[in-house]
Amino acid sequence: MVSGSAPSPLRNLAIAVAFVFAVVVVATLAYMHANWNFADAIYMVLLTVYTVGYGEVHPISTPYLHSVTIATMVFGCTGMILVTGFLVQALTLTQLQHMLGVNRVKSDIDKLKGHIIICGFGRIGSMLAKDLAAASAAFVVIERGDRGFADARALGYLAIPGDATDEALLQAAGLERARILAIVLPDDAANVFITLSARNLNRGLQVIARGEAPSTERKLIQAGADKVVLPTHIGAERISEMILFPETARFISGSERMQDFEKVLRDLGLDMEVVGAREYSAAVGLTVEDLERRGAGAFFVVQINHKGGEVTTRPPRNVQIAAGDSLLLVTRDSGALNALFTAAATRPRAGRTTY
Repeated sequence: MVSGSAPSPLRNLAIAVAFVFAVVVVATLAYMHANWNFADAIYMVLLTVYTVGYGEVHPISTPYLHSVTIATMVFGCTGMILVTGFLVQALTLTQLQHMLGVNRVKSDIDKLKGHIIICGFGRIGSMLAKDLAAASAAFVVIERGDRGFADARALGYLAIPGDATDEALLQAAGLERARILAIVLPDDAANVFITLSARNLNRGLQVIARGEAPSTERKLIQAGADKVVLPTHIGAERISEMILFPETARFISGSERMQDFEKVLRDLGLDMEVVGAREYSAAVGLTVEDLERRGAGAFFVVQINHKGGEVTTRPPRNVQIAAGDSLLLVTRDSGALNALFTAAATRPRAGRTTY
């Protein structure tokens, strides 16, 4: 015996619709063959197929018309019954699959204890989930975007659709039993609100939150976050560590290690830029601290290449920018540089870094 999978309800529905359409076309042509015009023919066929029965358009007075009408009744009504049946079957199956899928996810989440909850499945959230999955760690994703949620489910992760600022969703993810909450949304206000809600629901929970603007770190700590991660700061610190090596020029210019590092930067949504401070640019005369404050967290100064050839790595906050200086920046918004620097940012030769 050869076994095979049963046809899907949608395929059956498509076949039934095609069958009815064929019946309508053939019956219409048959009536037109009896010298009926197209409008009368199609009207008669639809009345018969849908069993409305308002009356005959023209007298059915010949054996030919009797045969056409009987055939239209038999095949048309049978086709409509099939269409209705398969349509109900498809809708029912879709609802059942949705209900079973939701129930299965809920059941799996209810079994978790000491797990990790990830709020947000964007660039950082997806990287985090990938690493946790590789380490066989139990976690649940809460994602408000339809595409992000679909991506998480496609990867086989336990995921709940919706906004993590909703306490009911946090509870549905098992917040009371969770060990760690990772809040990695690109929205500082939402991250602060989720931190407050989570801390009220579970005092013993470890909360790790993402912040975009430097000023958000203090707010997140006050809201109850145990640790705050500023992706732009991380990128700046790592670049600073790299360029302290004597072989910096060779290292930056295209080594495999640098390429791997720049991939990490891109995954974090960061970029490396070298910009020049022209004589009349707004950056000239500002201290590093003032410059970064005006950038509102869009970039951080990692190194200053002074006009005279001197290089200042990890420049102190009170160092002033002079005309002709070039600055190595880690940025998450290149557009924010335009208001402060008139010189166009130079693009890197290796990855996205230039010296």
